[in-house]
Amino acid sequence: MKKEEVLDALDNTELDMATVDEYYETFKDDTDVVAMVAMNLSRRTSVYERDREKSELMERLLVKLSDASDMGTRWAVAKNPHTPVAILEKLAKDEVNLVRALVATNPLTPQSCLVKFFSDEKIVRDGLSGNPATPEKYLKLLSADSDKMVRMRVAENPATPKEVLRKLLDDGDENVKKAAEVMLRKSVET
Repeated sequence: MKKEEVLDALDNTELDMATVDEYYETFKDDTDVVAMVAMNLSRRTSVYERDREKSELMERLLVKLSDASDMGTRWAVAKNPHTPVAILEKLAKDEVNLVRALVATNPLTPQSCLVKFFSDEKIVRDGLSGNPATPEKYLKLLSADSDKMVRMRVAENPATPKEVLRKLLDDGDENVKKAAEVMLRKSVET
């Protein structure tokens, strides 16, 4: 198959996983195809259906893709809910802050990595603040972050303790206050 045909085929998330792997192996030195393989795997999963498409083959592909030179490919691996923990630990040290930020959002990221993200750049703290696996201690600290987007993500995080949400009701930013109100209301309803 020609590269253009492979790229078109990879646009289909119903494509057999073995075929996706075959395309990767055939074109693994082509950054366009490698990126499209990563995108194909990313689009097969969803926040609401985390176990969809989970397989050993997908995990093996994610491991291979984690070494890609292309930041977009590593980015797709970092956010994928099927990425093995060892790969998330590796990507947590990536030189590109956006890759680390997406590792910070992944609920499978180990606590040891999440703790290190607390002192990382703002974009990484933003990812950390929305991760329901972030330790409560850090959600409390992030609720006082100087960046309003970090505080808003803490307010929207389902793992944020009610005491922190109540504190965020007095935040100087209206959007942070509103997000805290919504989460407190939801916690009363459940």
